[in-house]
Amino acid sequence: MAYTVPKLKDHSAKTLDKAAEKLLAALGQESKAIKSEPDWKTFRDRWLGRKDGILTQINDLWLKAAPKDAKREVGQRVNQLKARVEQDVEAALQHTKSSAAQSDDRIDITLPGTRRPLGAEHPVIKTTNEILSVFRNLGYSVQEGPVIETDYYNFESLNFPPNHPARDTQDTLFLANQESKPPRERLLLRTHTSPVQIRTMEKMKPPIRIVIPGKVHRNDPPDASHSPMFHQIEGLAVDTNITFGDLKGTLDHAMKALFGSSVKTSFRPSFFPFTEPSAEMLVSCFICGGSGQRGSATKDEPCRPCKQTGWIEILGCGMVDPNVYGFVDYDPRKVSGFAFGMGADRIALLKYGVDDIQLFFNGDVRFLEQFG
Repeated sequence: MAYTVPKLKDHSAKTLDKAAEKLLAALGQESKAIKSEPDWKTFRDRWLGRKDGILTQINDLWLKAAPKDAKREVGQRVNQLKARVEQDVEAALQHTKSSAAQSDDRIDITLPGTRRPLGAEHPVIKTTNEILSVFRNLGYSVQEGPVIETDYYNFESLNFPPNHPARDTQDTLFLANQESKPPRERLLLRTHTSPVQIRTMEKMKPPIRIVIPGKVHRNDPPDASHSPMFHQIEGLAVDTNITFGDLKGTLDHAMKALFGSSVKTSFRPSFFPFTEPSAEMLVSCFICGGSGQRGSATKDEPCRPCKQTGWIEILGCGMVDPNVYGFVDYDPRKVSGFAFGMGADRIALLKYGVDDIQLFFNGDVRFLEQFG
């Protein structure tokens, strides 16, 4: 029951002591019940309010009502109570602030953790995942390897001869202070993800079907179509009786899965040190439909992605050179296989109509938000 200020029957010291005792007991009980700052404000207004606060009521009911001969003693008691009430109100405020600070610092381990909101996939990562998904559905597994490689895994075991221009520092980023090491042990930033093919074949026997995504580095000055760091996806399949027809069928299916069932593929002879025969694979332009022209509301315009040819070069591929099998103790008379490699950044450029590869790496949120 809330405390109310009583009227005094007399103003003797004994009566004043009993009344003060009850008042202070009520003050202590109410201050202990405070749990928050709003509670404290209610408590303060109840005791210190100018119009009907308890101190105001004491002044009216005890001091003003006292006879002249008792006013001095009653006045002293009222002043003592006033000082005590003000002290307790201030103490209650400090206690409330201290409790709130401790509550803020306390960790409730039963609450769910704070999670950072997830953003959208980067267009290059999204493209990479789409490509990997196509090959996973064909039974391929994903393999990864180190970005810092040795000359042996990056070049020698892939049938690059010692005088091949790719080994030159104008094309490859070698780590510093490697001159004292044997040539095959010198470290470099891998120029392709092909070393993972060798590492996988060292550990596994056929059949092998893997795709290898990852970052690669080449000593290219950055411009709209080149970057010293970019992303590659390579594939390798090794088994008995694998033919070039298997390579064509696999890649034709993959391109249709990526760009639509109407896409056509074409293979043209090329050269890579680690495949023989080798080919460049082209797909019919999925932007202009292979016509070389892009229609608009008013006129036809030349299709820039395919350079008006109706075809886009998409990847390099070929049958694994038998010399490569010698580095991994495979018998080229019993096994055969094919390999391919494509640039995830280049495919993302074509897919999203971006004309500058540097936009993928500048970290401009305004650009990246378009792909959310």
